[in-house]
Amino acid sequence: MASSVPPINHYTPLSPATPAPPSSKSYFPFSSYLDRFSKWKAELGLPNPGSVENLQKEVKTTHLTNYAFDGGRADLTKNMSMNPLFQVTHSFALGSQTMAPSYNFGAIYATENVFLQGGVDHDGNVSARLNQGWAGGHVSKAQAQLSQTPGHNLLQLEHDFSGQDFNLNLKAVNPWPTDLTGIFVGSYLQSFTKNLACGTEWVFQRPTPSTSELVATYLAKYTSTDKSWIATAQLQPAGILQASYWHKLSEKVDFAADLQLVASPMRRDAVATLGAKYDLRLSTFRAQLDSTGKVSALLEQRFTPTFAFLMSGEIDHFKNSAKVGVGVMIESSALSPEEMEMQMQQMQMQQQLSPPL
Repeated sequence: MASSVPPINHYTPLSPATPAPPSSKSYFPFSSYLDRFSKWKAELGLPNPGSVENLQKEVKTTHLTNYAFDGGRADLTKNMSMNPLFQVTHSFALGSQTMAPSYNFGAIYATENVFLQGGVDHDGNVSARLNQGWAGGHVSKAQAQLSQTPGHNLLQLEHDFSGQDFNLNLKAVNPWPTDLTGIFVGSYLQSFTKNLACGTEWVFQRPTPSTSELVATYLAKYTSTDKSWIATAQLQPAGILQASYWHKLSEKVDFAADLQLVASPMRRDAVATLGAKYDLRLSTFRAQLDSTGKVSALLEQRFTPTFAFLMSGEIDHFKNSAKVGVGVMIESSALSPEEMEMQMQQMQMQQQLSPPL
């Protein structure tokens, strides 16, 4: 009896099997290794090292280089509101040996994620700054200055990204897209241990389409476990070294030292600076001494929370010259003392987000 199974046609083509969809691992063969590396970094619990721009923030706060002045000055501030923060300031300066008399009107507006600052002086020079905070540690910054003096106009665009254990910053100063001229800066700072952070900063200058220059700086920052002292170093291959040391001796006393060394074939020079800051209940005293023969001091005395008296002095022993400055700071506000304290804390946070010009 014949079989009921039909014969197989060897010449009939078989339909090919449907291929399986490619897995994501075939596209990203190193994704698993990256995930393991990120997980391993997260388990280390490394701290954020801060930005390269604020590498010596504690030293600059202790020294009075950015605070000293001569002649007379007065700052009159009016606080309009606390949340959002809005205040206006009238600043007067006269009698300086190095600067002409000036007047500046400034305004500040700040919320949790936005910081706006603008100012105009008696010559019509306008300055503005905008900081916009985004989610995930991203902050975009823009800064502009319009001056009556040729060559003093400024446009600076910047983006800062603070990760769990690193900081990345990209900056462009006076960029011109048609010929790609300007100054471009990129910096990266990475924590390798809970105390040590290292990084680099690259500055690419292109003033004209036919000329360009690239300068690299290598950075290191060491913070003690209890954060009572910080040591930093910056080195350029051209022979420029800058090192600093900051130590918090007590709750009220800070000490800082800074060394700038130039050892190039064309120039050999070194400047060492020592400074201390002493905080009292209603006053702050700063003193500074450097190797060029300059001795300077600054006293900020607050008689009330809304009135402060400043006195600054500097003696240059090598040049046999002296400078003296006297100033007042007056604040007018309808806020309560608790609101004023909250406003001061908010201002300090905004100052960390946006360092002064």
